[in-house]
Amino acid sequence: MLLQERYRLLKQIGKGGFCKTFLAIDEGQFPPVPCVVQELSLEYEIFKNFQQKAQQLEELGKHPKIPALLAYFQHNKHFYLVQEFIAGTNLAQVVEEEGAFNETQIWQLLEDLLPVFQFMSDRHIIHRDIKPQNIIRRSPITKKGDFVIVDFSTAKIVTEIDRLTSETSIGSPEYAAPEQTKGKAVFASDLYSLGVTCIYLLTQISPFDLFDIANDCWVWQQYLTTKVSERLAQILDKLLQNSVNRRFQLADEVMQAMGMECNQNFKLPTPAWRCLHTLSGDSGVLSRVNTIAISPDGYTLASASDDKNIKLWDLNSKKVLASLSGHSQAVKSVTFSPDGQILATASDDKTIKLWEIETLKEICTLLGHSHAVKSVAFSPNRQILASGSWDKTVKLWDVNTGTEICTIIGHQLQVNSVAFSPQGQLLASASYDRTIRLWQIAALKGSQRELQNRPCYSLLSTLSGHAWAVLTVAFSPDGQILATGSDDNTIKLWEVNTGQLICTLVGHSWSVVAVAFTADGETLLSASCDKTVKLWRVSTAEEIATLSGHVDSVSAVAVSKVTQLIASGSRDKTIKLWQLVEQDNS
Repeated sequence: MLLQERYRLLKQIGKGGFCKTFLAIDEGQFPPVPCVVQELSLEYEIFKNFQQKAQQLEELGKHPKIPALLAYFQHNKHFYLVQEFIAGTNLAQVVEEEGAFNETQIWQLLEDLLPVFQFMSDRHIIHRDIKPQNIIRRSPITKKGDFVIVDFSTAKIVTEIDRLTSETSIGSPEYAAPEQTKGKAVFASDLYSLGVTCIYLLTQISPFDLFDIANDCWVWQQYLTTKVSERLAQILDKLLQNSVNRRFQLADEVMQAMGMECNQNFKLPTPAWRCLHTLSGDSGVLSRVNTIAISPDGYTLASASDDKNIKLWDLNSKKVLASLSGHSQAVKSVTFSPDGQILATASDDKTIKLWEIETLKEICTLLGHSHAVKSVAFSPNRQILASGSWDKTVKLWDVNTGTEICTIIGHQLQVNSVAFSPQGQLLASASYDRTIRLWQIAALKGSQRELQNRPCYSLLSTLSGHAWAVLTVAFSPDGQILATGSDDNTIKLWEVNTGQLICTLVGHSWSVVAVAFTADGETLLSASCDKTVKLWRVSTAEEIATLSGHVDSVSAVAVSKVTQLIASGSRDKTIKLWQLVEQDNS
């Protein structure tokens, strides 16, 4: 079955009262990537509730231990949720294959998942089906373990009205709290289910057999082959209290009992960034800023605007060092050579200019594109310059001679951005045709005639997945990850070697026009027409911070390789310099 002309259902992997779960592949991406599709009956959800739930799941999916929501829609008589596929094994299978958990594993499970429970309750969500089958241990297994909570098909958004009304019993009878079976689920109901999950993992015995109905109490400790500490037993017993009032109410209470040191909101600490300085009309910016770049030594910033000029700034004094003129239309891209000796500029006037930084003189003008040039990038060895144009081509230029080496043809629409890999063997290009192309660049050695007689590039792969034009592209410092920003308001991270999509970063409310990695590759910066710059932790795909202050679209972002200084340029005719400020934790 093919849904939305892209999600192909492969096999059913789960079934509940009103929900079926399928393993699927997203054929809208190349190569196709696995995903999970949940089919909800119209009898279970009304459209308004479904939309509300989907929007909440989008928010929840930003947490690294909850699958990302990729899409949601209605088809025929069902609602569908498309979620990220988590590679791993659910805990029911883990116990079956490896045997019962020991105390150390239970502590680790609680430490891993309790912050997620708090994250959910902070957003007024009750999962209502916590059980071993809905907790996945990622593979490969890390030293500390990596558990993910899945299947939010029965999740509920809590409102004041809900607290006064009852509903149909939801969840798995073995693991559901007493009040949940009566249609009165609360946040503590999920904690009860977590407690039942823990005692099942410790004993490998059905929870039905661990409860003494005659005496109305749990007798799980009698079934342990190895006793657990009194501290863990007390925590589990309090999770398992039949009376809600005698139970832990929220996850932070459990963590306090465990002595966990963490923020009660369970978000990664947000670094404090502040704007150190704003470069504006008073200091030299007179037109909206299109592009910026920071020199390799971190001392100089280059900017270009609609006024056709390029300005060089001293980042220490915050003053203009020089103004370079020569282009006849707006300048759309500037970049320093890796040794900092040359500045390349690209313009809507269809030309590229090379400038010598030491003398501030124009070296040469590169002619050949038949439309506006939107992006330029130097190879790591400085010998080659790549340019992307709205004439749908990418050109490679010999920097030493100022001559064209070859023209790369392949995109169906305008090319917006180009970037060399750190090793210089790959070139990425982004286009209005919604694709990113990776080109293998041949070793360009020999005479000009020899170079003209052999191909200088070959298409390695085409990355598809963005819903609208791809506007910007950047390689991570190690060359393993490619970041792309789009008119669809998202950033995508791709594995360079395989072309596989790693994840989609969602948070901007308008087009993402520029992306850049920090020197250590741990943080990604993104600039957007929504007037903000966002910082993302690459390893977890989490948003770290939002830099707000511009009053119009942010058009460019750059980060110093030698300091933590971030620069952002905007259509509001300013450049802002941002610095991380140490927080006072006293």
